[in-house]
Amino acid sequence: MNSRFLRRCGGARGPLGSDGLSGRAGLIARHVAWHVVWGVAMALTAGELPAVEIPAGVRAAERARIEAIARGSRAAVAIFAGEAGGGSGVLVSADGYALTNFHVVQPAGVAMKCGLSDGRLYDAVLVGLDPTGDVALVKLVGRDDFPFAELADSDLVEVGDFCFAAGNPFLLATDFRPSISAGIVSGTRRYQFPAGTILEYADCLQVDAAINPGNSGGGLFDAEGRVIGVNGRASFEKRGRVNVGVGYAISSNQLRQFLGCLKGGRLVDHATLGATVATADDGRVVVSDILESSDAYRRGLRYDDEVVSLAGRPVRTVNALKNILGTLPAGWRVPLVYRRAGRRREVLVRLAGLHTSGELAKIVSGGAETETPGEGEEKRPGRPGDSAPHGDGQKPAVDIPPALAGLYEPRNGFTNFHFNAVELDRVARRVATRHPFPAGDAAWVVSGSLEKGQPFRIELSDQRATIDLPTGTSSIDATGELDATPAPPGSGGLLAALVLWRRLLREGPATLGRTTYWGTVPHWSTEPPTDGQAGAGDLTAAPGTRGGAPLVDVLDTAAASVEGRFLVADDGFVLGIDLWPTPDADPCEVRFSPGEGLPTAMEVRHGDEVFGRFRIERIDVEAPAEGRQDTDAETPADGGTT
Repeated sequence: MNSRFLRRCGGARGPLGSDGLSGRAGLIARHVAWHVVWGVAMALTAGELPAVEIPAGVRAAERARIEAIARGSRAAVAIFAGEAGGGSGVLVSADGYALTNFHVVQPAGVAMKCGLSDGRLYDAVLVGLDPTGDVALVKLVGRDDFPFAELADSDLVEVGDFCFAAGNPFLLATDFRPSISAGIVSGTRRYQFPAGTILEYADCLQVDAAINPGNSGGGLFDAEGRVIGVNGRASFEKRGRVNVGVGYAISSNQLRQFLGCLKGGRLVDHATLGATVATADDGRVVVSDILESSDAYRRGLRYDDEVVSLAGRPVRTVNALKNILGTLPAGWRVPLVYRRAGRRREVLVRLAGLHTSGELAKIVSGGAETETPGEGEEKRPGRPGDSAPHGDGQKPAVDIPPALAGLYEPRNGFTNFHFNAVELDRVARRVATRHPFPAGDAAWVVSGSLEKGQPFRIELSDQRATIDLPTGTSSIDATGELDATPAPPGSGGLLAALVLWRRLLREGPATLGRTTYWGTVPHWSTEPPTDGQAGAGDLTAAPGTRGGAPLVDVLDTAAASVEGRFLVADDGFVLGIDLWPTPDADPCEVRFSPGEGLPTAMEVRHGDEVFGRFRIERIDVEAPAEGRQDTDAETPADGGTT
């Protein structure tokens, strides 16, 4: 070793020492050698090292994590669409309903195969579609005790929360056992722009858990194994389908809000307010344009009004309004708070749809172009490379397998009308059990007092409907096609609504006209919401969640020019009726207060006005005049019989 080398290492210029090194280099070498010898000696003399005691809390956390992942894995579905590819899903009920993505099932058509972690392969049929939100509902068949995961409240999810995805990335799950990827929630209330007018990811969750092609449609779970979202989109490297830790999941609250409509076999649309907004110079979100045909306009919203909140959520940016509307089904009625000239106003507005039924049908049939970045495709500048739908293409012809025979019925405006009939029958049975009125042509006489104590009397028969009020008597013909006259004046059609109510309670939906199951809606009071309260729910909470308005079933009926919607509680009690004598008018809104049997009260509104509040004291069931007996059946409002 020459002195030039030693000088480069910091060595002195003098002669070498007895160990072949001198100066600083020698010191370092001797120091290292000493530590090596010391380490070997310690290893030879120490014997076995003492066992490390793992704290009980760490072991408990590990067990909880393993159990949560096991629960999520059991609910995970591997979806196979034959040559069209496949993806993932997640079971949300014991009778086999599973959520997934629209872009996963679109290539499969009506029927598909689904594998679970138990190694078994099941037949599944398409139930409902939400192409705008990239959501689909399928039903597995073969058992009625499927493992499933609970839908959590995604509004409670926070950045930094643990999460994991269970799915079938790259279709690796040939044994149907899902792949698990874990991470944290990186962001909440993200907005991912749609491809055209569909595949809009509003108010979604951003996660760093690996979301790869094939994970689409699978569940995103929290630390307790509950579903907080359905995975759908991910950002990838420019030149390949390699996950970079940015994935997006449709929130569980959005899924919950659409689930009722999807279970009814519907082709569901998303909501629009009928108005556009912009950011004012002072930062307020104000109306920049509004359709005069919108319900928001009828409720008083005008150009330059400040939008404060919608559906119980604050609107502080234009993007916030997009996020809220993107999670709501068309046709829902939600609280809107706006401000004009410093005055705060609160109303309930009905939301219109983004598309016509024809446009939605074209999207589902493949006639609408969807964005599907291919491998190595250049992405739009200024945005992450969002992978949209994986495995799309022409929809192959699919034969209905024997296991699914009788579970599919095509009909315009529906994804699978068979399941609409199933839901309609379910609700009808509950109504019949909750309201056991005898069949027949007996008239009903409803009597009681108004808010100021004046008496009222309503008689409903197969021939006529009549109401006696302090302001006068009104009557409509109840035979044949229902009279669309909005009687009594100012009510918007109370008598027609009560005729339909009697028909439903007495003989069921078949007597109403063309009746279908609409889905679920939040049951707000007809009273405009006040601060912190909106009817049956809290204005500050999302519908269907803790504190929010409960979701109730809706039956939609049409008879001649009259359209009506019945709101039905879980126990079958008919909570109310909305009736439109003409499509472009405000409906007559009737809300019943439940008693042990029959309603104890009735409130009627039309537009922004309360027509009347009725205290129901008795309902008499009377025989027709020509055959009336001396003793009539009499039913007090508490449901008893005298």
